[in-house]
Amino acid sequence: MSHKLSEVSLMQVKEDRSKGAFGEGKFKGRETGNLARFVIEPLSPGFGLTIGNAIRRVLLSSLPGAAITSIRIDGVAHEFTTIKGVTEDVVDLILNLKQIRFKLESNEPQVVVLDVKGPHIATAFDFKCPTGVKVINKDALIAELVAGGKLLLEATVEKGRGYLPTEQRKEEKLPIGVIAIDAAFAPIKRVNFEVENTRVGKMTNFDKLIVEIETDGSITPQDAFEKSADILVDHFSVLAGSASSAPVAEPAVGCGGYCAHSRIFPTPRCEYSQRSFSPESISGKMR
Repeated sequence: MSHKLSEVSLMQVKEDRSKGAFGEGKFKGRETGNLARFVIEPLSPGFGLTIGNAIRRVLLSSLPGAAITSIRIDGVAHEFTTIKGVTEDVVDLILNLKQIRFKLESNEPQVVVLDVKGPHIATAFDFKCPTGVKVINKDALIAELVAGGKLLLEATVEKGRGYLPTEQRKEEKLPIGVIAIDAAFAPIKRVNFEVENTRVGKMTNFDKLIVEIETDGSITPQDAFEKSADILVDHFSVLAGSASSAPVAEPAVGCGGYCAHSRIFPTPRCEYSQRSFSPESISGKMR
């Protein structure tokens, strides 16, 4: 089933910034539900790929989200077992729980409870959530219970970024009966980008960046795009601020304090040969 996307302007580009060497800048998007398509043009040649790749990486790895990190099931001591009256074993149950998406207002872990009896098909809709916790995909399947079956489950929902495997939590001492599960916090389901040529005057080699974003519903594609851009700006502003505030170096060999290749990272006051300031040596100081 196809949906016709209505074009909406996502941000007002200031005239003094949009009109310059590259002509009139455009930033537009088409959004419907959890899916959106953004178009940014014109960009300097090569910057479409640079910006698109950076935005994509940040979207997939650095945006905060909420997911189940551990569960406790009544009568179950570990995941390699079954539950009487429940069609799925515990491993399949955990796989289903990983697919449930949450929106969490608090930064503190929250506990949601599932208490159902068979015959019943348990879904995320059956979760009893405290204030500030919202289930996004309420139709997500959890388990199928036959007559006489009972399932009492407590799940801990936490905020995080990226992906957190259970192997990284081995040092945590969880109470007996609590099962840690892998948590995928990223609220982005899919993100793709492509770069096309666009015309500026008589020149046709400028870039047009097209980004498609699909979220899990806990955040809108527009907010996700803007937050990813903010994250990149915050990181680059640190580098730009350091470079602008550092003293300008004299291109002399054996200078004291700051040298030609160390405007950001200070070096000890001692004599170095010019070869000492190769990119390899600088990267070593950064590490």
